Amino acid sequence: MIRLSVLDQSPIRKGSNAHEALQETVALAKLTDQLGYTRFWVAEHHNTTALAGSTPEILMAHLGGQTIHLRIGSGGVMLPHYSALKVAENFRLLESLFPGRIDMGVGRAPGGDRNTASVLNPGNTFSEQDFAQQLFDLQNYLNDRPVYQNVRAMPIPPSVPEQWILSSSGQSAYFAAHFGMGFSFAHFINPNGGPQAVALYRERFQPSENLDQPQANVALFVFCAQDEEKLRQQQAIVDHRFLQLETKGRLDPVDYDEVKDVVYSPAEQQRIEYNRQRMVLGTPGQVKAKLLHYADQYQVEELMLANIASDFTDRLRSYELLAEAFALPKPQPVHEEEGVR
Repeated sequence: MIRLSVLDQSPIRKGSNAHEALQETVALAKLTDQLGYTRFWVAEHHNTTALAGSTPEILMAHLGGQTIHLRIGSGGVMLPHYSALKVAENFRLLESLFPGRIDMGVGRAPGGDRNTASVLNPGNTFSEQDFAQQLFDLQNYLNDRPVYQNVRAMPIPPSVPEQWILSSSGQSAYFAAHFGMGFSFAHFINPNGGPQAVALYRERFQPSENLDQPQANVALFVFCAQDEEKLRQQQAIVDHRFLQLETKGRLDPVDYDEVKDVVYSPAEQQRIEYNRQRMVLGTPGQVKAKLLHYADQYQVEELMLANIASDFTDRLRSYELLAEAFALPKPQPVHEEEGVR
């Protein structure tokens, strides 16, 4: 059975603002909590006016209190910006608040431009050696083993957060396998090499005290609608925005009227066709068939769905349609006092 999860970037729609974008993230989490989705991960991006999620740990704390069933996670924390001790303390506190519901996803990418990365941490090297050391320290802290001069990460939760490594290149598959962590491939960033990276991860996996079997998923951009015209317009908007990000380094929100008459050069059209490999758009039946294909290709049982539809109502409806298409089992209702974690 295929499980569906959510990767939310808190996109700021045209004419909107960060406050509204974050309220939409909360509304989406509440909806998918009731629809039977498995996880709800929030992203980390810096120095952009298009995405409101810069601090996933803070947003996770709020989302945990607004939901009951979902696992709440980071998709992910960009580890080279921070000390392993501070990240461990953040997630041990979250696990203390919401035992058994916290996922710690970490990555090695900057989550923005290199200038911003150098300000976040002037010592940033993004080297594999430094990342491996951070992962080693982080895993020790999370499992309450002192690291340097008997320093422990506090508080001490009743359980240990699930630990995931995110990757868009496949290189981090080695790290995830070596440290016995879950592995999430960002197909929505890079549509090439993902199945091979997941296969490598499974082949090299070494069990850890927190995970005895390999655990992998794949994240894609997905938009589902029953209206063919709406799908056509959304495709045009996404095509333009991705091209804009590649050529201008920006992801400014646009509406259909702004892009409907744009004529692209052959080179731009080639990039558009490439970028369409990163996403799945279509009617419920079309999207389900394509997602099942990806699940088979990657040999995974869980798909992370990211959605940056220009209309928030359409975004919510997309997740509803997919829950129906995959017949997600809705969670059993709980009494209010039981839902308090």
